[in-house]
Amino acid sequence: MSLPPQTGTAFVEFAGVEKVYDGGAPAVAGLDLEIAEGEFVTLLGPSGSGKTTTLMMLAGFEAPSAGDIRLQGRSLAGKPPHRRNMGVVFQNYALFPHMNVERNVAFPLGVRGIRGAQAKAKVEEALALVDLDGLGARRPDQLSGGQRQRVALARALVFEPDIVLMDEPLGALDRQLRERLQVEIKRIQRRLGLTILYVTHDQAEALTLSDRIAVFAGGRLQQVGSPKAIYEHPRNAFVAGFVGENNGLRGIVTRRNGSSCEIRIAGDLVLQATPVGPLAPGDAVTATIRPEHVRLGPDLAAPCNLFSARVDDVAYHGDHSRVRALLPGGAAVTLRSEERIELGASEPLTIGWCAEACLAFADGAEPRP
Repeated sequence: MSLPPQTGTAFVEFAGVEKVYDGGAPAVAGLDLEIAEGEFVTLLGPSGSGKTTTLMMLAGFEAPSAGDIRLQGRSLAGKPPHRRNMGVVFQNYALFPHMNVERNVAFPLGVRGIRGAQAKAKVEEALALVDLDGLGARRPDQLSGGQRQRVALARALVFEPDIVLMDEPLGALDRQLRERLQVEIKRIQRRLGLTILYVTHDQAEALTLSDRIAVFAGGRLQQVGSPKAIYEHPRNAFVAGFVGENNGLRGIVTRRNGSSCEIRIAGDLVLQATPVGPLAPGDAVTATIRPEHVRLGPDLAAPCNLFSARVDDVAYHGDHSRVRALLPGGAAVTLRSEERIELGASEPLTIGWCAEACLAFADGAEPRP
């Protein structure tokens, strides 16, 4: 399979796209998103956030209510799915049970008039790419779940599509198999220079696979950026709470000082945080801190926030431990430690974190997970 050229321009473009069903609230609203050729972009969000609807509109299975979707600069309006040259992989595999593996993979070639020795060579190449050499004679019911998903992937790649669309393709698999296939999908994508639009609600999967992540909630795009940017610099409280684990402490801004602010939380505790957006004294906010940024011990290196707390629970995870601590006033904070921790319930401890790692977002401005 040949490597597609890299143009550096928008390969896929959603311009003001909306989708409304039967006069209800928009399933997708005001979507502007560009995807470059050879890029792996993941649409991430909870159920009902609009990510699958977005993929289905690109595939041609749904029509936008407004706006336009363009592929290589050309509008897809009115173009049926079978003429869009897009490979699609679904969670349920969608294989033909009466056909063996070879015939399943060859099916899209037959639709395009490719048969005989040329089709056979392409099928063999696609099966080798997904490590299914020699299994062409088996039926889907003779394969494991992981093998069936590999067949579905081979079928989506065999006709060399312009883009591959994947809707929760690993959702039905167990964790270890999911992780193995994530590695395989990324390997194939890099080897072939594929453009992939991938849909998932699994944050870890999105962080692992993507060049960029587009986070959806309530039918709207909340933030788009690299995995690092999405994780370390969330734009709003929804992204901060949905992507990865985060502690959320509700409070009121008591003082704003340039790039920092002071927040009073339950128990009349005061903490220093980094404001995201225009915050002012009196604003209700949520301060977020990742568990890995919370430090444990009485001799912390002068963090901006230092509190006495009590142990609520300690969970052992093999390579790390998670401690749930209760602050005065009842607010809970979870921290992650890679050191062996011997703490009992209600045991006192000191925890702290720096203001740079504590982001403050205005309450009510964005949807919550």
